[in-house]
Amino acid sequence: MLWSLLKVLIFVSLVAGLTWGADALLASGQGLRIAFAGMEFTLGPLQAVVLVLALVIVLWLAMALVGLLVAFLRFLNGDETALSRYFDRSRERKGFQALSEGMLALAAGENRVALSRAVRAERLLQKPELTSLLIAQSAEAIGDHRRAEEAWKALLTHDASRFVGVKGLLAQRLAAGDAETARKLAEKALELKPRNVEMQDVLLKLQSEAQDWTGARNTLAAKLKSGTVPKDLYRRRDAIMALQEASGVLDENASAEAREAAIAANKLSPDLIPAAAMAARQLAAKGDTKGAARVIRRAWEAQPHPDLAAAFADIVPDETPAQRLRRFRMMTDVRPDHPETRMLLAELEIAAEDFPAARRALGDLATSHPTRRALSLMAAIERGSGADEAEVRAWLARALTAPRGPQWCCDKCQAIHAHWGPICDNCGGFDTLSWREPVEADGPSATGAELLPLLVKPAARPAPSPAKDTVVEEPIIEEILQEKDDEPIDLAAIARSAN
Repeated sequence: MLWSLLKVLIFVSLVAGLTWGADALLASGQGLRIAFAGMEFTLGPLQAVVLVLALVIVLWLAMALVGLLVAFLRFLNGDETALSRYFDRSRERKGFQALSEGMLALAAGENRVALSRAVRAERLLQKPELTSLLIAQSAEAIGDHRRAEEAWKALLTHDASRFVGVKGLLAQRLAAGDAETARKLAEKALELKPRNVEMQDVLLKLQSEAQDWTGARNTLAAKLKSGTVPKDLYRRRDAIMALQEASGVLDENASAEAREAAIAANKLSPDLIPAAAMAARQLAAKGDTKGAARVIRRAWEAQPHPDLAAAFADIVPDETPAQRLRRFRMMTDVRPDHPETRMLLAELEIAAEDFPAARRALGDLATSHPTRRALSLMAAIERGSGADEAEVRAWLARALTAPRGPQWCCDKCQAIHAHWGPICDNCGGFDTLSWREPVEADGPSATGAELLPLLVKPAARPAPSPAKDTVVEEPIIEEILQEKDDEPIDLAAIARSAN
């Protein structure tokens, strides 16, 4: 702004000076005399003015010619000039046009056209932070993984595109099944952008699959800090990871550390059944039976489960059935109407051989909500009460085709697991297993083939009740499930009893 004003002032001053000089020359009436090399020239006032103007024009043309020559020499030397800027703008325009055409072709599914346009844009623009991304995506779309990897690596050389390059290489490693390299790349990506939700989830999944529970807990804490996970969900998942750390310590036979880790996991999430069972066993191993019983009771209030009953039984393993029944009252008095509580109490009464009390404890569970375990318990009660053998076998026949009852089911893919784990073996979901009945319970087939072992071979036996493996280790259940080879089967009696 100041320089423009100064140039205007200089121009006005120059014009005013020339005007004043010309006016003075015309007013004097004298001419201009020039002597040069022995020659003398005399010019009138008007001729002198014309000569001065001509000399100014010639000087301006000479300076312009010199400037053009200098610019041409600079252009040849590679320096920036108006001419080079013109060609640069033309090349840049063509490059961006090729880049936009490549992006549209990639979106339209014309992957080879997109790759050719990306290569052209790279040659014209000389901006790999823009064109390498399109080259990598186009090369991956046509299956040229080597070229795609080179393009992703090219993005690593620029600060602005380094995260995108790491993310692209991470996707390639995951597709190739190289989980170890992928985990290192995910850690690097999270260093570049610690609050990136996608990278947090990917790294957490990879660390969980690699059983790097310490690293997974740190990643989960980062998710909590960035506000991408609710606090209650964080506590539960942190408890699951602490539980897996405790399991690893147990495998290494470091019992002192295992106790602390198991108890810490239970404190983080008291309703987590595996953590409660492990913490109770570790407290019992330290001699704190009251603390172990308190942990089990608190978890039982949240969700009755056979594993909790088994852990409670392990607190005093050498007690009599009557003593066990009395000790278990502190658990059976909690949520007494829950099916698991009723079946647990029935098992304890059967072990104590009090079959009327077992029938009262089981109630109408065998008819209102029949499962294999409930029907097997009903068969045990009938056998212990002296019922006819045909009636006992009728209950067992129904148990063969009855649903299994609650199991560890994945909430994501509905897969059934025999034991709880932090990761679903079928779909890889983290913390997706819950104790519930499957969506589609087992039932009889159209041909009734499940009854064939019972009708054809009396010695066949149904699958044992889950209750046997959890709480009561008594011979009476085994005796009921055993068949007598020499005893004939009265099919009519079985049909009448089943009806």
